[in-house]
Amino acid sequence: MDIIRKATVNDIPAIREIAEVAFPATYSDIITEEQIAYMMEWMYSEDVLRKEIAGDVTWLLMELDGVASGYVSFGPEGTDGQYHLHKIYILPACQGKGHGRALFLAAEEEMRRRGAEIFELNVNRHNKALDFYLKMGMKINRSGDFDIGGGFYMNDYILGKYL
Repeated sequence: MDIIRKATVNDIPAIREIAEVAFPATYSDIITEEQIAYMMEWMYSEDVLRKEIAGDVTWLLMELDGVASGYVSFGPEGTDGQYHLHKIYILPACQGKGHGRALFLAAEEEMRRRGAEIFELNVNRHNKALDFYLKMGMKINRSGDFDIGGGFYMNDYILGKYL
């Protein structure tokens, strides 16, 4: 059975395992190995994940036949009614089968349930997922080059969608 459920601190190892495969697979043709390693520590260290899950960032975990295969994270940002979708990743072997769409829609529905009126997400300008987000009804609002430390930048579009 395939399920999407709220992740807990007990799911941190599963989230990290997915990230260790999906994140480099997504970015190996876009950014350097050094930046991938930096960003993995910056976003997926156990401490960071523990703080996010205990805080106001919601993580949803997808299990396909009992195996953790993807995740999405989101949380409130800025003014009332505004949310940010932080991350959405599916194991490469599970992509192209509607699982990303299911995770995206689950996050969107939960944000709507919590009173979100709009949500945004950042996507690297060269990430092939851009087409997916546009198909999901998101629009490019702006772009930017964001200093993330370590001499690295995220070169992103900021997409938005009204709910």
